[in-house]
Amino acid sequence: MKKKVLAAFLCAAMTATMFAGCGGGDDKKDDSANNAAGNEAGSEVAGGANEEENQTGDLSDANVAVFYYTYADPYITSVRTALDAKLDGLGVKYQNYDSNNNQTTQNEQIDTAIQTGANLLIVNIVTSSSVESSQAVVDKASNAGIPVIFFNRSVEDDKSEGTVLGSYDKCAFVGTDAPEAGHMQGQMIGEYLVENYDKVDLNKDGKIQYAMMMGELGNAEAIARTQFGVEDANKVLTEAGKEELEYFDAGNASKYQVDQTGGWSAQAATDYMTTNLAQYNEGNNNMIELVICNNDSMAEGVVSALSDKGYNTGDDKFIPVFGVDATDSAKQLIADGKMVGTIKQDAEGMADCIAFLTENCASGKEIMDGTDSYNISEAVSNKIFIPYATYTGEE
Repeated sequence: MKKKVLAAFLCAAMTATMFAGCGGGDDKKDDSANNAAGNEAGSEVAGGANEEENQTGDLSDANVAVFYYTYADPYITSVRTALDAKLDGLGVKYQNYDSNNNQTTQNEQIDTAIQTGANLLIVNIVTSSSVESSQAVVDKASNAGIPVIFFNRSVEDDKSEGTVLGSYDKCAFVGTDAPEAGHMQGQMIGEYLVENYDKVDLNKDGKIQYAMMMGELGNAEAIARTQFGVEDANKVLTEAGKEELEYFDAGNASKYQVDQTGGWSAQAATDYMTTNLAQYNEGNNNMIELVICNNDSMAEGVVSALSDKGYNTGDDKFIPVFGVDATDSAKQLIADGKMVGTIKQDAEGMADCIAFLTENCASGKEIMDGTDSYNISEAVSNKIFIPYATYTGEE
């Protein structure tokens, strides 16, 4: 069992109360720069609070480098937007880096940031669940004597849990409990199917044929969502006396289609679904009747492919599609009746928590000081989980 969770808005309240007006500066400035690796797309922001607000402290010595695995990921974009606002509120100097889904690029960016005076690293690791890649980042921070906050993408797998995060007392992780989204998605899917079984079962064979869009091989979140999105839906179905889900392509033993680039992209899902529908359709009496996606981008890609074939356009031809993240565009698709639901991954809550840890580091406190109200892993004491929530059109 994890420590009791207080609502994510408490994180924001704590941040606002403790850090309001921090920073010594003049008006915010936003400069773009390229790093030595040649692949950084970022902005440097100093100040962030006006003089009337600068009453509670001075964090002007902080020089924060924030590394995103890619700017192309819509969820990561939402985190970046939220975190920029939080760092502006703290009044710290910071610079963002786009690693373009390349671990070598990110490593070079980190080296450059340290060499040019960064004294706190915030890292969205490219190679998820890789002890080797994550430990290399920790070693860079440790050798420089500066803190590192990992976020969103797992730094180690279950078998090596605590290896990286336990190797340095100035590091922490802010992310999600990977299985939680899969469990919640599976429960939501199962409940929807029980309520709409006959309508979804287009070929009336007593089973629901499904497709699964997996975001990335080896990624802890993708693995858990792929597994539990189906397992938990099956549990709900069998308890209601219904047959388990049946994967649409009997020749695919993996029972998923994965974005080979690791980009969790809408385009990959569109391409897969377009190819699928050429063979599996109502004309052949073997139509895919449900699509489960690891994230909302892939769900959007699926909806696009379905729309091209006349489905999910507002009439009776509808294939239920489920995603994860609750991006603004997915929320709109749900509002328009083109998707059924998604699992909210709380970008604001994640940004709030990262900002809380940033203030700790910048003010000389222990990195995990004052975090008792957060949902902290029992197995790893410097690992904070931001809770998920279901989203079907109402907050």
